[in-house]
Amino acid sequence: MKNNNSKSMKRLIGYLFKHNKLSMTLVIISIFFSAIASSASGIFIYYLLNNVVAPAIQNGFASVAATLTGLIIAMAVVYGLGVLASWAYSFIIAKVGQRTLNLLRKEMFSKMEELPISYFDKNKHGDIMSYYTNDIDSIRQFFSQSLVQIINTIFTLIILTVFMLYYSVTLTAVVYLCAIIMIIIIKTIGGKSSRYFVKQQTSTAKFEGYVTEMMNGEKVIKAYNHENEAIASFGKLNSQVEEDSSTANVYGNSIMPILGSIGNYLYVLIAIIGGIMTMVPSFQNLSLTGFGAMSAAIIVSFLSMSRQFGQSIAQVSQQTSMCAMAFAGADRVFALIDENKEIDEGKVTLVSVAKSSDGSLIESPDATGHWAWKKEDGSLTELRGNIVFKDVDFSYEPNHIVLHDLCLDGDPGKKIAFVGATGAGKTTITNLINRFYDIQKGTITYDDIPIKSIKKSSLRNSVTVVLQDTNLFSGTVRDNIRYGKLEASDEEVDNAAKTANAYDFIKKLPNGFDTELSNNAASLSQGQRQLISIARAAIANTPVLILDEATSSIDTRTEQMVQKGTEKIMDGRTTFVIAHRLSTVQNSDEIIVLDHGRIIEKGNHSSLMKERGTYYQLYTGAFELE
Repeated sequence: MKNNNSKSMKRLIGYLFKHNKLSMTLVIISIFFSAIASSASGIFIYYLLNNVVAPAIQNGFASVAATLTGLIIAMAVVYGLGVLASWAYSFIIAKVGQRTLNLLRKEMFSKMEELPISYFDKNKHGDIMSYYTNDIDSIRQFFSQSLVQIINTIFTLIILTVFMLYYSVTLTAVVYLCAIIMIIIIKTIGGKSSRYFVKQQTSTAKFEGYVTEMMNGEKVIKAYNHENEAIASFGKLNSQVEEDSSTANVYGNSIMPILGSIGNYLYVLIAIIGGIMTMVPSFQNLSLTGFGAMSAAIIVSFLSMSRQFGQSIAQVSQQTSMCAMAFAGADRVFALIDENKEIDEGKVTLVSVAKSSDGSLIESPDATGHWAWKKEDGSLTELRGNIVFKDVDFSYEPNHIVLHDLCLDGDPGKKIAFVGATGAGKTTITNLINRFYDIQKGTITYDDIPIKSIKKSSLRNSVTVVLQDTNLFSGTVRDNIRYGKLEASDEEVDNAAKTANAYDFIKKLPNGFDTELSNNAASLSQGQRQLISIARAAIANTPVLILDEATSSIDTRTEQMVQKGTEKIMDGRTTFVIAHRLSTVQNSDEIIVLDHGRIIEKGNHSSLMKERGTYYQLYTGAFELE
């Protein structure tokens, strides 16, 4: 973890400076001047006592009026510049920090969109969400507070050291002796605090992931009366957050009082040693002061600087835990950014074409409604929608094959239905068509082109999927339908809705097609959401259509409406249908019965019924799909 955090620290700071070189240069310059101003108090105290107070006692106030006036003006200028410098770096770092976080979020989201589906299968959505919230917020605090404080402290300690060495090398050595003790304490206690703050961050991520999961499943929780179980599980995670946070804060909060006490001892020690050097002649030569001899003015000024020195170390110690959390958060953020994106070795692209009088294809920059595959050599193959599986084996995990020697021919315009129990491999087949996963053995071709040779974006632009779990996005109904074809006109959207039999119910919504949807269109019924999803597929108008149990969550009456709509959009397309309701697949050209990833029966409804095999038993109710 330490090594990872160290790498993340270097990368995070490097990232900040890389994208904001000029701004960060101005920040550092401003902090430097601010540190000079804040460190000047000891010098002013010395000159006030030595050049104003002492002469005024001997010769009267009038003799030092001009000196005092000059000193006050100098203080006003120095502190005024310090205030201006502090405002400047605070303003700039706020802008720079947010700009950097903006870039980080963009990189995270861009990478997330490039990741394979398997990544989201293996990682909880709540944990991924915590990257954008918990981890990014810890980095924000580092940029806005810790980094500035650390740089300020470094400059302040360097400046104070120079001043103190000039005032007294001996007293400076005493200060550094106490500083070493402080650093040992910070490393011991602060190290433990940092580890527990990192644990707190991890347990908080699990906590947030659980809350997100429970929010999404609230209906199921209530339906099964599992509120008490959910509360109990929440209590365990909440207790873990409490335990980690309490331990972290116990260590974190104990540092300041300890360092404060050491600072007080240092203050007294400096006063005692300085007093001895002033009053005892034999010790005066040990002061090693740039002013020749130790004096009360030097002691008072040094006391001020030594206190500021100790406070600076104490203040930076408070940032150790925040830094640990930020670097742990950066480690997780960069881990996401560094994830291997979805591999796409395809070179064949999908292009718009026009047909010449002799029937040959010509690539067209305009949308013609006709498409072709463009190979690397520039040759064009008409897009027909011919999907062929040959001897395909597939497994999600090594040594656990899901599909065995799968062979099927999806001729253009053919309707193929998959039936079988849950886990038989039906959805897996459709996932392979989209190349959400890659096969281990065999070949899958699309219009006689291996799908591995087709660029994934082009492949997926030629396939439309309607899932059982409908996903509608925040926006209008029209926007959600247009998701299937972003450049579609309002007229095309209306026609797609009519094709899907969704037009009538949409027009009855408060604002018709302009009705705003949110939270996955929770205000609509499951059937209505599915009809909008069907309309989205209709407007895409691709040669290959996948219906993954698209009607399983719809009532019988709505199913009949959807069936009419899907019959229209299936016309002329190669269609793969997954259905639990066998009544929806009777009109399929071919029905494939799967069992544990193997094809056990194949044929149309009539032929399979005559065979009186598994399909017949499923259809007549002798067997039930599980």
